[in-house]
Amino acid sequence: MATVAELLQPVEADLEALLSDLRSLIGAGHPILQAAAEHLFSAGGKRLRPGIVLLVSRALGTGGELTSRHRRLAEITEMIHTASLVHDDVVDEASTRRGVDTVHSRFNHRVAVLAGDFLFAQASWHLANLDDLEVVKLLSRVIMDLADGEVKQGLFRYDTGQSFETYLEKSYCKTASLIANSARAAGVLSGLPEHQLDGLYRFGRQLGLAFQVVDDILDFTGNDQQLGKPAASDLASGYLTAPALYALEERPALAGLIEREFNQEGDLAQALELVRGSQAIQRSRALAEGFANEAREAITWLPASDSRSALLALPEFVLSRLY
Repeated sequence: MATVAELLQPVEADLEALLSDLRSLIGAGHPILQAAAEHLFSAGGKRLRPGIVLLVSRALGTGGELTSRHRRLAEITEMIHTASLVHDDVVDEASTRRGVDTVHSRFNHRVAVLAGDFLFAQASWHLANLDDLEVVKLLSRVIMDLADGEVKQGLFRYDTGQSFETYLEKSYCKTASLIANSARAAGVLSGLPEHQLDGLYRFGRQLGLAFQVVDDILDFTGNDQQLGKPAASDLASGYLTAPALYALEERPALAGLIEREFNQEGDLAQALELVRGSQAIQRSRALAEGFANEAREAITWLPASDSRSALLALPEFVLSRLY
């Protein structure tokens, strides 16, 4: 199965340019933010989100060309994503991400919060300068969704009564909204009709949801090294994801362990056994597969190109992380 880098190959040069542009866009005059930004953009992320924006933009461009506004949109997408990671890490008190010290553990909490705010503010400024009200609306919505998702995640900790709907909404806010709205925004900049914009949005939404569900499954099936964090860390923190919610339907005993926040010896291990011994992982896989198929179907109308092929391979790639 292809790696992310191989899938993003049609926009490899664009992503290189994006990184150097981001460094110069963000740096000016704030040594500590400069350090935080350097640190973030060199932490070797997969660049999947700006990659998707660039692939969509090239797939829509005449002769696969990129306009400067499409490039800027990809940069804004990466800024928003990175800002949300900085804040996530503060909220989760994570000490590393992808094996690199997080901003707040390297500097301090105050700097991390400010660095995240600064990135969001920068993104908003560059967004306004695209001079397209529709695009401003789409990406401002994303920034609201990210905050909303983080708040929802905190509110429903250890809450066994939450609905599956709540989980999907939170997943949409935290993961899918940015991919969906930035893909749609690329279409807006290309002047597409409404039904095609809807297709791009749906592609990003279903892909993002598939991505999140796969992540949630790996939290139960992956090892620490694969995950870059301890296995079952979501469950231990009280975040109930698809596998836990499905397992609760089959194994009512799980509710008691969660509600007492795993405060007794062996609670977490027992909870893991209950999840793994149920149909929950299988059902979660089926859910992710459904989302991935819907994502693929949403963009079959794109004209043939390397970029289209890469986009169509992404849902499959997301699922391949499970096997």
